[in-house]
Parts: sequence; C-alpha cells; structure tokens
Amino acid sequence: MSDTELEYTIVFPDPSDSDLKEDPVIILLGWAGCKDKHLAKYSYIYKNQGYVVLRYTSPWRQIFFTGFFNKNLRYSARKLLDLLLDIGVEEHLILFHVFSNAGSMLYRHIIELLFSQSEIYFAKLNVVGTIFDSSPGNRNLQGGVRALNAVLGSSINIFMKCFVIPAFIFIAFFQVLFYPVLQFISLSHYDALKVDPSRWPQLFLYSKADKIILYRDVEGMIKTRELLNIDVESIDFITSQHVNHFREFPEKYSNKCISFFKECIQTHLTKSFNDKEYDAMNKS
Repeated sequence: MSDTELEYTIVFPDPSDSDLKEDPVIILLGWAGCKDKHLAKYSYIYKNQGYVVLRYTSPWRQIFFTGFFNKNLRYSARKLLDLLLDIGVEEHLILFHVFSNAGSMLYRHIIELLFSQSEIYFAKLNVVGTIFDSSPGNRNLQGGVRALNAVLGSSINIFMKCFVIPAFIFIAFFQVLFYPVLQFISLSHYDALKVDPSRWPQLFLYSKADKIILYRDVEGMIKTRELLNIDVESIDFITSQHVNHFREFPEKYSNKCISFFKECIQTHLTKSFNDKEYDAMNKS
C-alpha cells in the first residue's frame, strides 16, 4: 500500500439483522502491521448486531517514521471522512473502535477534522462514541521498539532490520528530547487526545500486562477525560497482552463492546429527543 492509497473493507449486515431505521456504522482503525483478516474477526461482533463495519489500517511507515508533521496520516483521515460522506452515512450513527497507537494516531487527525472550523461539512457525520483497545500510549521508546520489531517480524531481512530499528530509535529520541519546543508547533497524539474536543462517551479496554502500551498511560487518559465530565468506561483485562484482549476474553470483550454501543445509541436518541422537545417549546 502506498501512502496516498486508502485500502479499506466495508461489510454490510443482512437486511433482516437490524431493527434501526439507519444501520449504525462501526469504523475499525487497526494497529500497526495489522492485516485485514485480523480486523475481520472484530467485524463479526458488530455485523451480527446488524451494523455496517468499515475496516482500515494505516501503513506502518506512517506510524513509526512520521514525527510530528504527519501529512500522510492527516491525508488518510481526510480520505476516510470523505469516503463516509460519499457513501452517504450522514443519517447513520457512527462509532469508532480504535486499536493501539496506530489507530489512535489516525483517530487524532480524524477528530481534528471533525471539529475544524474551516471544514464544517465533516460535522454532518454523527459520531456517538469511541472504543480504545490497548491505547492511547504516551512517548514510550521501549514499547515502540517492541511494536516495530513485532511489525517487522520475519518479513524483512536482518540487515534491513538493523537499519530500520536504529532509525526509529533516533527519531523517537529526537522527538522526546525536543518535545518542549515541538509541542508549540504540534502536540503529540497523546496530548492531543487529552484535549480532544469531542464529548461523546469513551470506552477504554486495556491490560496491566501490556508490554507495548503502559497501563499508566491509559489510566492517565481516563482520568483526564473524566475531569471533563465525559462519560468514560474502562476494563482492565489484567493478564492479556497488547491487542489480545478479544482473543483471550472473547465473550467478555464482545458483550462489553455491544452494550457500550447500545448505551451510546440510547444516550444519543434521548438527547436528540430532548433537544427537539426544547426547540418545540421555544417555538410555541
């Protein structure tokens, strides 16, 4: 996949599966190195509920070698939102299901576009909630190296690996060293998500056993969002490794995702009804 392509998969439910007028849309943003066949397993959680599922994963080079000035990720975010408008989901309720830092880095740019004053047409999209799986994590060099090593795996020769990993370490070290200055130009994705202007509910699925994303970072984000009076829920799976919570606890994971989204739908419908009632009273 090149940096300018947007390779995605959309799965539609059977017509008889949904009891809503407009099928909700779940957007899965995969982790670095994730294959579509991996995300497909998560699709069944939602497809069986009658939801439309869109799957997309950013190229790993965009994640590990982009720094603070990531035009490619922002381009992908824009293309993804344009796609949603092109297929006509303005009347559908949308939930993001975000995996690891790769997913949350792309999500950060999606949020910025959704709330951009210069691109208000994206505000037509009706987002009602976000699920974070094994994210977001703050600057963590050791975890980043582990993630990159897992992505490279055996698919790249040892000589290339000896170049790629040191290059990543150099870039990451540079970012940490100069972040006090760089933050005035562009926040890290973690700090950007702390001040994310959205106020819809969020669910954090994480584990203290995760060796790539520190649980302290996730819990720090949870506390920050709670202080903004956002409806935040979380589950610490305790023993499962990075993005392995569904594989190790499939029933618990699936049930929580489904119940959370249904709560988001109900919250949105209640708010919409109350807003209409308020407008009707003011007009009378």
